[in-house]
Amino acid sequence: MATPEKVEQILQIHASLILAVVQTIHTPELKPQLDMVLQQSAQNGWLDLVNAINKILAGNRDQALINGLDEDDAVIVDSILRGLQDPATLPKVEQTGDASKAAPMFAQLINEARRGDHNALSMLGNMAEQMSSAGGDLASLSAVIKDMIDGERDVDKLCTRMGAQGESLITQILSELAKLDTH
Repeated sequence: MATPEKVEQILQIHASLILAVVQTIHTPELKPQLDMVLQQSAQNGWLDLVNAINKILAGNRDQALINGLDEDDAVIVDSILRGLQDPATLPKVEQTGDASKAAPMFAQLINEARRGDHNALSMLGNMAEQMSSAGGDLASLSAVIKDMIDGERDVDKLCTRMGAQGESLITQILSELAKLDTH
C-alpha cells in the first residue's frame, strides 16, 4: 500500500487526468478530448489504467476495478471513483505543492528518464505540458526539463527566465540529482 505522501504525489501528477475523466462523465461532449489523452496513454503502455478508465466511462463504479492494477494506477482509479461520489475528494490542479516534495520527485523522474525509462519520460512530458499552460515559473521549468534529462546542470543556464521560486525549485532539483548521481 502506498504511503500517504506517495498517494498525494501520484494524485498531483495525475490530477488533470483524474479531473478530465470525472468532467467527461458529467459532460459527455468532452469525450473526444479525453479519448485522445487515453489513446496516448495506451500508446505509452498504460493499458490497464486506460481499460479501467474506459470501464468507468461505460458506467462501472465497482471498487473492484482497482484489483490487479499497479500502485499508481490503483490510486488514480480510486481517486476517480471517490471523486464521482464526492467531488470534494478530487485533487486540485492548481495546488502548487510543497517544493521540498516536488524537487525529489522531479529529480527521480529526470534520473529515470535519463536512464531510458519510457514511463518516466512520458510522465515528465505530461507534466511539462500541464506546466507550460500554467504560465510563469512552471512554464519556464517545463522548458528546461529536457535540458536536465540531457544532462544540463548549470543553474544559471537553467534559470534564465525564472523568478525566485522557480530558481529555488531548480536549485533543489539539481541538488537532488547530484545525490542520485553519486549513488
